[in-house]
Amino acid sequence: MNLVNSAPGILTVWSDIGCPWASLAVHRLHTTAERIGSPLLIDHRAFCLELVNGRPTPKRILDAEIPVVGGQDGSLGWNTWQARESEYPVTTLLAMEAVQAAKSPEAGGLAASTALDRALRHAFYAQSRCISVLPVVLEVADGIPEVDGDALAALLEAGIGRSDVLAQTRAAQADGSPVQGSPQVFTPDGLTWHNPGITVEWTGDKGRGFPVITADDPEVYEEIVTGAVANAA
Repeated sequence: MNLVNSAPGILTVWSDIGCPWASLAVHRLHTTAERIGSPLLIDHRAFCLELVNGRPTPKRILDAEIPVVGGQDGSLGWNTWQARESEYPVTTLLAMEAVQAAKSPEAGGLAASTALDRALRHAFYAQSRCISVLPVVLEVADGIPEVDGDALAALLEAGIGRSDVLAQTRAAQADGSPVQGSPQVFTPDGLTWHNPGITVEWTGDKGRGFPVITADDPEVYEEIVTGAVANAA
């Protein structure tokens, strides 16, 4: 498996939708592209943390991370989980399967996948919707013009996307892989950033202490986006 999409103008992002740091990175890629007037296509690759760590989405850790991450960018519109705790999405596997399935031409292709990933992150972090369940994922997809919702539903019912998530996560962890974790961003020429611009430390163990951002350089996103655009020129 090629770890980087080398097609001109396309960024490759390895991440988990349930990772707040990755969702900040994706948000900044989109807002940077919109600000400078550059089209943005992302080949989203799964670094599925529930498979890597062998546990559900850790609510205690996200409850500590989200206020810190959200405080770095007021345009995120994030909240800590506002719905019932019994509705908390303990898995993001299905959501990431949908992002992979949306790459199929009949569902809309890479533009559909890019838009669906962004919308699912918004549904989770800003709207407290349970993206672990198929009806919610499909409801989110139905609100995206780039996505053919009926085609996506058929693909998910056929199991399309699951093998991609598993294979991508294994490839990211293989010996010699440059993928350090979620998020990892690549430009088409192979330049890469892990958690772009941000350095973070914890005051104690994750889930017990608090994350502290010791450095944040959002200007790196302009370098990333313009690098992809220059590659396409």
